[in-house]
Amino acid sequence: MTKQNEIKLFEDSKVRTLWDEENEKWYFSIIDTIEILTGTDRPRKYWSDLKTKLKKEGSQLSEKIGQLKMQSADGKFYKTDVADTEQLFRLIQSIPSPKAEPFKLWLAQVASERLDEMQDPELSIDRALQQYLNLGYSENWINQRLKSIEIRKELTDEWKKRGLKEGAQFATLTDIITKAWSEHTTKEYKILKGLKKENLRDNMTNTELILNMLAEASAKDISAATNPETFEDSKKAAQQGGNVAKVARKELEAKTGKKVVTALNAKSVLQLNSSDAKKKK
Repeated sequence: MTKQNEIKLFEDSKVRTLWDEENEKWYFSIIDTIEILTGTDRPRKYWSDLKTKLKKEGSQLSEKIGQLKMQSADGKFYKTDVADTEQLFRLIQSIPSPKAEPFKLWLAQVASERLDEMQDPELSIDRALQQYLNLGYSENWINQRLKSIEIRKELTDEWKKRGLKEGAQFATLTDIITKAWSEHTTKEYKILKGLKKENLRDNMTNTELILNMLAEASAKDISAATNPETFEDSKKAAQQGGNVAKVARKELEAKTGKKVVTALNAKSVLQLNSSDAKKKK
């Protein structure tokens, strides 16, 4: 089964999803769904209790729920309970929530959009652009972010060609690249910016995004040129790619006297922009 990890937005909340190309099905994180519908800070406990309740009622739904690897807050991939669209519709019926109907409409829209995007791939770019605009990001930043997604995809495609696996190996190589250019692992970088579940790249400044893109593009080009045969060889290519961006970062910091990697995150930037806009009125 060929799967693609994606983050979908319901209102301002993120839902981890997987697209199964072979069966043309979406799979959604049940934990994320429950957290949105109930507002509970213990969605796993809620799901455990709900499964027990469904079994007592004679429902076989929970027994048909599968598990797939999805990215966690620490950047690593772990198996988590998932449901396809049909299963999730049935599950929502068992969760009393004022958001149930809006969420169902959102699910139907997600399914429809995927079919549209299969016919016209440019639509996926347009929708990503609109989502970021809705969150308050500037068009300049969005252009950089969309480009970073393209470069990341080229890098992971290169890793797949080398027989590397999504999950632990991808996470390790990403950490090596990030550590090399920024002097922070992915986890350390997120802690610096005060992030938990938020996506690190969504909270980088323009300059951070550009340097991260340089690091990942360099790692991809070096890998393609050196043809690494083992995971250890790929780790060396990742380190070398990160070092290219490290040189650029240090030179920029020497010229400006300012640190590139900072605690500034998207929430802070958007609040500052909003405050500045109000002052101008």
